[in-house]
Amino acid sequence: MSKEPSTPLVWNLDNVRDVAESVGISSLSSEAVKSLAQEVEYRVGQVTMEAMRFMQAGKRAVLGTQDIAQALKVLDVEPLYGYESTRPLRYGEASLGPGQPLYYIEDEEVDFEKLINAPLPKVPRDIVMTAHWLGVEGVQPSIPQNPTTAEAKSSELVPKGPGANPYLGALAGNDNVSQKPLVRHIISKELIKYFETVVAAILSDDIDPKIVQGRLNALNSLRSEMGLHQLLPYFVQYVTHKVTMCLDDLFVLDSMMDLFDALVDNKNLYLAPYYPSMVPPVLSCMITRNLGPGNADDEIQKKYDLRNKAASLAGKMVVRIEDPNNKILERLISTFLKFFLDEEQSLATHFGALKGIFYSLTPEKKRRILTHLIEPFDKEVLTPASRRTGEKTVEVTMLIGAIVQNIESFETPIEARLVANEPEPSQAKLEKYLGPVIGSRIWIYNRPVLNKLIIKAIDEYKAYTKAQKES
Repeated sequence: MSKEPSTPLVWNLDNVRDVAESVGISSLSSEAVKSLAQEVEYRVGQVTMEAMRFMQAGKRAVLGTQDIAQALKVLDVEPLYGYESTRPLRYGEASLGPGQPLYYIEDEEVDFEKLINAPLPKVPRDIVMTAHWLGVEGVQPSIPQNPTTAEAKSSELVPKGPGANPYLGALAGNDNVSQKPLVRHIISKELIKYFETVVAAILSDDIDPKIVQGRLNALNSLRSEMGLHQLLPYFVQYVTHKVTMCLDDLFVLDSMMDLFDALVDNKNLYLAPYYPSMVPPVLSCMITRNLGPGNADDEIQKKYDLRNKAASLAGKMVVRIEDPNNKILERLISTFLKFFLDEEQSLATHFGALKGIFYSLTPEKKRRILTHLIEPFDKEVLTPASRRTGEKTVEVTMLIGAIVQNIESFETPIEARLVANEPEPSQAKLEKYLGPVIGSRIWIYNRPVLNKLIIKAIDEYKAYTKAQKES
């Protein structure tokens, strides 16, 4: 049998032997040299194919060193250094003897006579600042300041990327060449001084009348100033940082809520883009399990006052939302109901969730949501907490007060007319529908219209649930 002719190798076998000798391997078998040469050819071909993909993706006709560097990076190979250039390299050949070529990178020769006699470049235009409409209702007006279609197409041909030369457009003859600078948010020294002064005044806990008045003046300034738009992201970031790092300091948390409250009261500020960043610190002050140190009754009262202030602030934010498609209210109510229905949460967390519902929803929506949830909450959370030995009386009282406050808001003049002819329910029925703790408390207030509205809302919900099951 005749042997198949072997494929000739492109890679020189002597190069493999030279490299082997340079690392201390004096002798290699011919089979090993041939195998290494084949492996080198395969790897070079692999890198070349990957580099050509980058070249084709960049819509270029010349393979550059950047393409090779990207290919090596994709193949998890250490890239080459010292060959980053936007122009292809030219290699020259020199001979060291018969069959020993040496390749080198040719240096560009510059003719000084041509360089001196070459025409001077065009003088750059003076800087002129003008205002114009880039687009009107999605349509770009045809004015000299806006680029034409031909100019836009020519700009697409200019090399782009981290290694592209920004002056290649000028070399190609394009007159209108601009290099996009780095974007920095520059704030005047006056605004920086204002920010520092306001923050220092708000965080000062000195009881001196002048210091207290300075704190009030800082908050009033935030409520009325018109030129605070540039400082809004810094105030939001500052409050978020302080609330995250100082959950054990009631004074700092209370001050941060006052700062947010002042910004929300300022009708001159457009806060819609900042609401997603403002909600988390407000929620932290509402439903975090533990806020501040101490367990005395007056300290617990301060913690609940802070939760009530944060809930009131959340309600203000909901009112100020101007976009009807904004989903912040839905996310807030979902969060409040989640923590309200979680039996594992603390009484303080339940209180914050109830306060959030009270300030964020209309009476009709509160009546639809809460009437059928209060009875299981009374049974699973409130009654055991009331009977538990050593339970803090202040916390139970505050939680009952928050539930009663939500229920009392059901009674509106319009709703009262709807149940004017309905019979008044008994105390036993109220306790059955609302639970023994809340039912007895509502009955003590002796408000017949409110009692009728509660029973009517629960009956409507039961009828709706029954119809859904039958369907």
